[in-house]
Amino acid sequence: MEKIIKTCVSILPKPLQDIYYKYEEKWLYVIFGGLTTVVSIVTKLLAFALIPGEPKWENTVVVIFSWICAVTFAFFTNKKYVFKNETSNSKEFWTVFASFYGARLATLGMEWLIFFICCDICHMSKTVITWASQVIIFIANYILSKLFVFRNKKEGADD
Repeated sequence: MEKIIKTCVSILPKPLQDIYYKYEEKWLYVIFGGLTTVVSIVTKLLAFALIPGEPKWENTVVVIFSWICAVTFAFFTNKKYVFKNETSNSKEFWTVFASFYGARLATLGMEWLIFFICCDICHMSKTVITWASQVIIFIANYILSKLFVFRNKKEGADD
């Protein structure tokens, strides 16, 4: 994957390559965030197609299944490509994994709260709130990942 990205960047004009490399982490986060969205949509549609009929529990189960698939995909791509996080043992890996899922659960709760306040209480447009909340959650996920999940171990190790 890294080779594909570098090949794509290499065909850009030099000024654009410079911009890419200056903000590489953020560009990669946008790219893999977009792919995470695709994983979410595909798993949701696939699960809806595979569940016969329309049972009452379908929406909840499909949303949870899709969320788990998308967050798992996001964890591995963010860990390897975006934040280039190396873990040296299984305890360290599972700590990062749990932190990532915890952060994503927090933003899932944030998203639910945004919908509850904006749509259920204030009766704002679900479409507008869907798009606005995605931007807010996308930024919040990046900040939480950067500050709490994939923080650079070397930043305090030499003190």
